[in-house]
Amino acid sequence: MNTKYSDLINQTYYFPQEEFKLSKDNLQFHNIDLMKLVEQYGTPLKFTYLPQISENINKAKAWFRNAMEKNKYEAKYYYCYCTKSSHFEYIMNEAFKNNIHIETSSAFDVNIVENLLENGKINKSTYVICNGFKRDEYINNIARLINNGHKNTIPIIDNYEELDLLQGEIKGKFKIGIRIAAEEEPKFEFYTSRLGIGYKNIVSFYKKQIQENDKLELKMLHFFINTGINDTSYYWNELVKCIKVYIALKKECPTLDGLNIGGGFPIKNSLAFEYDYQYMIDEIINQIKIACDEAEVDVPNIFTEFGSFTVGESGGAIYQILYQKQQNDREKWNMIDSSFITTLPDTWAINKRFIMLAINRWNDTYERVLLGGLTCDSDDYYNSEQNMNAIYLPKYNKEKPLYIGFFNTGAYQETIGGYGGLHHCLIPQPKHILIDRDENGILATEVFSEQQTSDDVLKILGYKKKL
Repeated sequence: MNTKYSDLINQTYYFPQEEFKLSKDNLQFHNIDLMKLVEQYGTPLKFTYLPQISENINKAKAWFRNAMEKNKYEAKYYYCYCTKSSHFEYIMNEAFKNNIHIETSSAFDVNIVENLLENGKINKSTYVICNGFKRDEYINNIARLINNGHKNTIPIIDNYEELDLLQGEIKGKFKIGIRIAAEEEPKFEFYTSRLGIGYKNIVSFYKKQIQENDKLELKMLHFFINTGINDTSYYWNELVKCIKVYIALKKECPTLDGLNIGGGFPIKNSLAFEYDYQYMIDEIINQIKIACDEAEVDVPNIFTEFGSFTVGESGGAIYQILYQKQQNDREKWNMIDSSFITTLPDTWAINKRFIMLAINRWNDTYERVLLGGLTCDSDDYYNSEQNMNAIYLPKYNKEKPLYIGFFNTGAYQETIGGYGGLHHCLIPQPKHILIDRDENGILATEVFSEQQTSDDVLKILGYKKKL
C-alpha cells in the first residue's frame, strides 16, 4: 500500500517541481538542504533566498518584452518594486541589481529612497512613484526629494487636496500622476476603492486644476485592482474602463504618456498552483494597443508595481513539531515551536494559505493533523492547505523529530508581524537567515537577526533601562 508521506505528495501533485525536490527523505528548496539549515541554526527559523528576487524580476521583464514585441507595442516598460511588501535593506540591495524603479506608500519610504540614492543603489533616472494618502510628513519628504533634484519623482494624486499641499512645498515645475478609484467586486462591502479619484471625475479634475497650471506636468494615470491581476470578467471590465479614461485624458493632455497598472500578480500558494503570466500580459498589452489604435492616440509607457511577486517566493519559515495532543477521537493537534499569529500573521488575519510541506521523514507513514501555535489564543492555528480541506504530515513520533516548512512567505509577514517588537503572548521573534549564491552557484548563509531574547522584550516593555 502507498502509505508513505512521499506517496501522498506524489499522488496529489506533480512532484518534484522546479523549486522542490527530495534528497533521500528530506526536502530541498532551490537545491538548499533544509535539514542542514535546521542542524546549523535550529528552529523556529525564517529564511530569505535572495536569488529568487532577481529571478522573478527578470521573468516579468521578459514577459512584458515578449508581449510588446508580439503586439508591436511602441513604448517602454518600467518595473517598479512596491516597498510595502518588504522594506528590508537586503531586499532592496538584491532587487535594485536589476535596473528597476521604486514605488512608495508612506513618509518613511522616502527616507529609504534617499538612503538608496546616497549609497548608489538607485540614481537620478530611477522613477520614484509616490502612492498613498499623503499627510504633512509625506508631503514634505516628497517635496525634499524633488527640490533636491530628483525630477523622476512622481507623486500620485489620491485626493483633491494633495495637489495644493504639494504645490505649497515643491519649488518649480514637477511631474504628477492621478490614481483612479476602481470599483470593487460586487462581493465587497463597499462599491468604490477609498484610494484615488472616481473614473467620471478625472478629466474634469484635470481641466479645472491641472491643464492651465504651468507648475504641473501630468505624466501618469494609475490603476490598481484590489483583487489583483486575474483572468476574470471583473478585471477585464475594470481594465477597459481604465483604458477609456486614459484615452480621454490623453486627448486633453499631450504630456500624459504613462499608464501604471499597479501590482497584483499572484504567487505560488500551492503545489497545484496554475497561472499563465505570459497570457495575461499579452492580453493586457493587446487590449491597450487595440483601444489606443482605434482612438488614434499613442500607446502609453507601462509601469507595474509588483511587491508580493518580487519578494514573496524568496521567503520561508521552518518549525519543529514539539508535541502532539489528541483532543478527541478525530482531532490530533501538532504543536509547533512558535506562533502562526506572530510569525505568519496573514494565516490568522486573512486566512491566507502558503505552501506547507514536511522537511524530513518523507518515507514515514502519514496522518491527518491540525497545526497549533504556542500562544494561548484559540485562533493560533493552521488547519488546511489551499486546495485540500486537511493537513497530512508524517506520523508524530517523539523519538523522531519532525520539521515542517512554510514557503513563499516573503511578502508582508515581517512588517505585519511587527519585526523587532512585541508579539502576542510575548512569543519571541525567530532567528532569520539570508541565503545567497555566488557566481559559481555556491551557497552562503548569514544570520540577519538572532532569535529575540527576554532582555529584548523587557527593554521594550520598560522593565529594563534602554541603552
